[in-house]
Amino acid sequence: MRSTPRPAPARPLGVGRLARLIRVGVGWLIGVVVVAGCAPVARVPVAEAGASDLGPAARGEVRDGGVLRWPLPAFPAQWNFHHVGGMDGAADLVLRAVLPYPMKSDDTGRVTPDRDYLLDARVIRRSPQTVRYRVNPAARWSDGRRIGVRDFAAQARALSGRDERFPIASATGYTEIAKVRAGKRDGEVVVVFRRPFGDWKALFSPLYPASTSADPVVFDRGWLNAIPVTAGPFKVRALDARAGTVTVERDPRWWGRPARLAEIRFRALDAAARAGAFANREIDLLDVGGDVGAYLRAGSLPWARVRRAAGADWKHLTLNAARGPLADPRVRRAVLLALDRELLARAALGRLDAPVRTLGSHFFVAGQPGYRDRAPARDLAEARRLLAGARPVLSYVIPAGNTAYREEAELVQALLAEAGVRVVLRPVPPNTMIAQYVARGDFDIVAFSWLGGPFPVSWMTSVFTTDGGQNFTGAGDPRVDTLLAKAGRTLDPAQGRRLVGRADTLLWRTAAVIPLYQRPQLVAVDARLANIGATGLASLSYEDIGFRKGDDVRGAGSRALSGTE
Repeated sequence: MRSTPRPAPARPLGVGRLARLIRVGVGWLIGVVVVAGCAPVARVPVAEAGASDLGPAARGEVRDGGVLRWPLPAFPAQWNFHHVGGMDGAADLVLRAVLPYPMKSDDTGRVTPDRDYLLDARVIRRSPQTVRYRVNPAARWSDGRRIGVRDFAAQARALSGRDERFPIASATGYTEIAKVRAGKRDGEVVVVFRRPFGDWKALFSPLYPASTSADPVVFDRGWLNAIPVTAGPFKVRALDARAGTVTVERDPRWWGRPARLAEIRFRALDAAARAGAFANREIDLLDVGGDVGAYLRAGSLPWARVRRAAGADWKHLTLNAARGPLADPRVRRAVLLALDRELLARAALGRLDAPVRTLGSHFFVAGQPGYRDRAPARDLAEARRLLAGARPVLSYVIPAGNTAYREEAELVQALLAEAGVRVVLRPVPPNTMIAQYVARGDFDIVAFSWLGGPFPVSWMTSVFTTDGGQNFTGAGDPRVDTLLAKAGRTLDPAQGRRLVGRADTLLWRTAAVIPLYQRPQLVAVDARLANIGATGLASLSYEDIGFRKGDDVRGAGSRALSGTE
């Protein structure tokens, strides 16, 4: 998702080109593949990935010091994660090193308090639902102030949705909070809910200081191209928005286990440049995503390892139902039925040595309790009948310079052409694709990934409710709103899953967000790196990341072996 824009509408794929794509998708699954400029790569069997693959090592096995060079897919301008323009995956990678995330998840998705921030967190009363947090008395902001009730109270108010001066990404859960007060003991924070909220552990992550959340101007602009306050194992040493770099260094005032690394240097890199930068040892890890060339190239490097896990993110198409041809539900339904989602999954996943299957839920990924495939089968005849002879033209926004996105878009283009829908590809600047095009409704079709996880209801409510802050489709269904509200309020997980299932059925009928497939998480790393890689549902412990002691890899240069520059 990078490079510069140059609008160049592509022609639909012909039948011959489409057939070649199908054959290539199958051919990559077997044998040995030769990539230009690389040695042959022995393929791994297609099998289920593990829950996580981090190259685990005890802290005593990880050397003290070193610099980790970590590429970002884009460089965020807004570092307030709760801002409507800030809920960005690249920002999250950096912020987890420097801000409080009071809860952590293991690789099964089980969520518990992070004791560096919370000694305990639990429901102490069911009616009204009351949660008590016991804040670690050592936890402090970089300005010296203790983390405490003022921070929780200010964030709850700012994200409640009741004050329109705060441009928030999501109010889910915070709308249910009646009050936040100090507990009976020092360091206790008590949150009382108006109505039950089952995903209460998802709240206050990340936690921002009261100085941010109490002031709408600071909330909106105080974190633009800046991270002014921290409270983590690392602190910000330098942030250069023009260069697209942010460097964090070990914070000596951190009260938890000291970070093993001396520095982490984050740098936004163009998609086309990342695989080469990794091969040249200019960066130390590479999130392969769906880039087959990058996967094969990384797998051929003797000093690297590809770590893999069952990913939590899922690729989808978002359709703009607020304007143009897709405002007609019959056209959206026709698009859904014209898509061969299995072919799209095969083209994207088969060459990555991943099981090929489509995703049939808007909320759960395969393997999670509550997952059920409710997607309709492809029906090209019905798609043509719904269009009734119309031949709509749709603008498909893609990030310029991203080959994988373009190839998938061309395949969608060819599939929809079979039903009589003409798709024009529109490359846009990757760093502004979401904020300037998707969030403003300047598209007909766009593809990107939503991140699944342990809180599917609270995380996805803002995407699928009528007035949700991340509902980019413009579509809404009051029945879905009601079902998700009920699911969010129940403390019975089984009942919540049943309600979500009913909402999922309605969303397939609305056909404004079309799930395609769950992506495997493939992360190529310098083999000497420990405690980092494919996380799955697990949270990273940034303070434990580092280079193994005395680890040598054949073919590595002296600079790379030191982990520094």
